[in-house]
Amino acid sequence: MIIFPGKLLTLCGVLAGLLALSGCASTPKPTASAVAARFYVELPSANATLATLPQSGVQIPIGPRPVFSEFDVTSAQVAQLELGRCLLFQLSPAAARDLYRLSVAHHGLRLVLFLNGAPFGARRLDSAIDDGMIAIFVEQPESALPALAAGVQETCAEVARARRKS
Repeated sequence: MIIFPGKLLTLCGVLAGLLALSGCASTPKPTASAVAARFYVELPSANATLATLPQSGVQIPIGPRPVFSEFDVTSAQVAQLELGRCLLFQLSPAAARDLYRLSVAHHGLRLVLFLNGAPFGARRLDSAIDDGMIAIFVEQPESALPALAAGVQETCAEVARARRKS
């Protein structure tokens, strides 16, 4: 097969253009302020991993995998409850159904919040949660709550953008 110099030049140009444009479809890197929220359920077992809360030092044995991740959280905000300010997470409809089942099946155990891989707080599952909302008092100063909520919101927005593209 004979390739003429003009066709070879055109072919190289097309390939270079495709290579350059392939970088345009890549997933954007998360920004430094994005916060990944993951929830683990307490697992009273000998082979559980211990999560140590930062301020109180309370150690909670947890399962190896999160029960909810940043892909299940649709929004986060700071909420004022009777006991003070906390982070309030809204889950997707499917995750809300899972939360209801989990809160019934694991009544009395705790749900541990991890932000960017570190434990930040826990909440006892003292009743069935049927609204898909998780309120957790984090072991951080109240002044840090707005930035944490904004970081989780940013992650929620990134996940939503990625879902729209696919």
